[in-house]
Amino acid sequence: MLDSLALAVTVPLLAALLVTALPGRVQTLGVIGAIATALVSLQVTVQVWQHGSLRSDPGGWGAPLGLALEADGLSAALLAMAALVALAISIYATGYFREGERRLHFWPLWFLLWSALNALLLAADLFNLYVTLELLGLTAVALGALTGQREAVAANLRYLLVGLLGSMTYLLGVVLLYAAYGTLDIALTGAAIRPGPVASAALVLMTGGLALKAAIFPLHFWLPPAHANAPAPVSAVLSALVVKAAFYLILRLWLDVFGTIVTPAAAGLLGLLGAAAVIWGSWRALRAERLKLLAAYSTLAQIGYLCLFFPLLQATPEGPARDDLLAALVLMAISHGFAKAGLFLAAGLVQHSAGHDRIDELGGTAQHLPAATFSIALAGTALIGLPPSGSFIGKWILMTGAIETGQWWWILVILIGTLLAAAYMFRVLSRAFNEAPTPRRFVTQASTEVPALLLALTSAVVLGLGAQLLWRLMGFGVVA
Repeated sequence: MLDSLALAVTVPLLAALLVTALPGRVQTLGVIGAIATALVSLQVTVQVWQHGSLRSDPGGWGAPLGLALEADGLSAALLAMAALVALAISIYATGYFREGERRLHFWPLWFLLWSALNALLLAADLFNLYVTLELLGLTAVALGALTGQREAVAANLRYLLVGLLGSMTYLLGVVLLYAAYGTLDIALTGAAIRPGPVASAALVLMTGGLALKAAIFPLHFWLPPAHANAPAPVSAVLSALVVKAAFYLILRLWLDVFGTIVTPAAAGLLGLLGAAAVIWGSWRALRAERLKLLAAYSTLAQIGYLCLFFPLLQATPEGPARDDLLAALVLMAISHGFAKAGLFLAAGLVQHSAGHDRIDELGGTAQHLPAATFSIALAGTALIGLPPSGSFIGKWILMTGAIETGQWWWILVILIGTLLAAAYMFRVLSRAFNEAPTPRRFVTQASTEVPALLLALTSAVVLGLGAQLLWRLMGFGVVA
């Protein structure tokens, strides 16, 4: 029987080889490879749903020597999100990269990134996480600079340096843990770790390195230019998946490795950084002159919301209330992934049609590009946190947890961020419905309009209505 965990990593690798070897059929092979990779990833999620956690030891070497793959409810949920978002981006890319060398360069890098992302979500040891994190960052940088424009190259060179610094910092923490405990397996390290200077130093180094890659405030300086100047499909994957992967590692490490040594002060500090990110990112999004730059700053704010969960998780004992907080965090992360992918893809349609994405000059967009405008509105519903989106449920549970733990001040941050999100999304839509016509440069295709619309619809409606499925996948009871 084929190992579905290993297939989730190897299928996109094989697709990368095929599109490189057969450039004349790159679009067809790209779609076939995307469908195959998505199906394999979703198969892993279904198996976790049916049987619980899965583990594989490629090569027959188990812990502590082997590099294992493992899937539980948390990784399976993000793996499914990555599969659906990446499949939609792949279909969109067939219309976006219709000709030229960028089409030939996109697909091999795209499948390498997808393989690295799947491997990161399934890795069960700290060193394999480092390898996949590095591969993910390198391919993301190459894709971000695909346009060859000066602004894009400069932004992604900065992204590259920041990514290398973050990876090296993370690796230093891994070295400390291995020297102290003699294992790299996540479960074994978590069981062996004890409070002390070594464990604390490793926690700071690894969290700091990943915070750079996740663009957690104030380490976000590289994100807006890198995301805003990349091609639309690349901006979507950077915001929806790549940044989310770094945050996933922070969550995974704090839960499974450093859970016994994390202090309320450390969790509170991460919450404060998240609060600053919510307010600062939302304010900068409101002031942004370009649609893609607005979306990039919105990513900073949405990552901030996720950080607000940490002090609440730290203050909540094991039980249904803590389970609800953790599931709500994952639900908000997934909702943001779908919403931001849909928003960036729709922004790409607007940019191609108008020749720019300057917000104050988007008059007539609603008349010329109704599907793209509707996608922006739906994505905005999720970013604001309006019902029935998954973000609404996540914010509700977040505020409930803040009240139950006596940390009411986080509610003020959530309310301010929500109002600012409503303001910047209303600003975009009000300009789009102006009567001044926006000149059209080409007629959009269904291959570019439908993926953006489906992603935005999923974030605004489907995830909220199907939230109970996430609780079950993660092995928790029904949400209160």
